[in-house]
Amino acid sequence: MLRQLRYALFPAALVLFAILGPFILEPFDLVNLSAFSAMAIAALGLAFVWGTLGILNLGHSVFFGLGAYAYAIAVSNVGDSTIAVLVGTVLPVVFSLVLGYFLFFSRLGDVYLGVITLCVTLIFYSFMTSTADPWFHIGPVPLGGFNGITAVPSLNIPGDAQGFLSTEATFSICLMALAGIYILLSFLRTSDAGRIMTAIRESELRSELLGYDIRFYKLVGFAISAAIAGLGGALYTAVMGFVSPNVFDLPQASQFVLWVIAGGLGTFVGPVVASVAFQLLSSHLGANAVLNTELIFGATIMLFVLLAPQGLLPMILKLSNLSFPNRFGSLRRKEKPA
Repeated sequence: MLRQLRYALFPAALVLFAILGPFILEPFDLVNLSAFSAMAIAALGLAFVWGTLGILNLGHSVFFGLGAYAYAIAVSNVGDSTIAVLVGTVLPVVFSLVLGYFLFFSRLGDVYLGVITLCVTLIFYSFMTSTADPWFHIGPVPLGGFNGITAVPSLNIPGDAQGFLSTEATFSICLMALAGIYILLSFLRTSDAGRIMTAIRESELRSELLGYDIRFYKLVGFAISAAIAGLGGALYTAVMGFVSPNVFDLPQASQFVLWVIAGGLGTFVGPVVASVAFQLLSSHLGANAVLNTELIFGATIMLFVLLAPQGLLPMILKLSNLSFPNRFGSLRRKEKPA
C-alpha cells in the first residue's frame, strides 16, 4: 500500500500542477512547460526500454522525430489533431516493429544494437535535410528540407478542426498525458510482463531457459518505447507549431540519454525531473548566450558518470537514508541489523 502511494504522489502532483498552472503562470511559461512535458514523455520511453529491458537505444530520437513529422503532415492534410496524434503515435510503432525484428531476431549484441540505432537516426537526419526541393511533399505539405515544416496547426477539440485549444488547455493536456504515461509505465513495470522484462535484463540466458521468448519481449518493449516517444513528438510539434530535421540530429539523440543517466536509470521520476531541469537550463543559457549548451551537456554527462553513476534521484535517496535496492524503483527504509 505504501509503495502504491509513493507511485501515486508524482502523477498526482503533475495533475494538480496541470490544474493550477494556468492560473499562476504566464502564457510564455505555459508554452515552454508544455514543450518540456512533451520532451519528458519521450524521455520516459527511453527510461522504460533501457531501465526495464536493458536496451540502450541511441536512436530514440528517430521515434520522436517520426511522431513529430507524422503529426505535422497528418494534421495539415486531415485537419483534426486527434487523428494526427494517433498517426504520430502509431507510425513510430510500425517502424520500431520492422527495425526491432532485424535487431532482436538476429540476436545482435548490445554494442551493435547501439551503433545501428545511432546510424538510423543519422540516416533520417541526412534524408530530411535533403528534402528542400518542392518535389518532396506529402499532399499539400512540403517537407521543407532543413527549414522543416512551419505553421503546423495546434491541438483542437476532437471532431472540430477549427476549435483550437487555448494555451492553458494545451498545457493541461500535456501534463495530464505525462502523468498518464507515468502511471501506465509504473503498472506495466510491476506487472507479470514487466517482471519478465526485468528478468531478461538481468539474464537473457536464464530467462530463455525458463521458456520465455526474449526476442518477443524485447520487440514489445521496443514498440512501447516507440509509441511513447512518438506521442511526445506529436505533442511537441503541436505546441511549437513547427518541426525540423533537428529532431533527428545527434544533440537531440544524446539529450534523451543524458536525461535518463542524470535522472537515474531504472526510475521514471528521475528522467522526467532531469528532462525539465536540463531544458530549463538550456533555455536560460541559450537566451543569455552564456555558454555553449552542447559543451555544458557533454561535461554534465561526464560528471554524472564519474561522480553519480546511479543518477540524481538514487543519489538523493541514498543521502536521505533511503535505500534503492533494485531497478524497479521501489523505495524502502534501510533495515537495521538485528
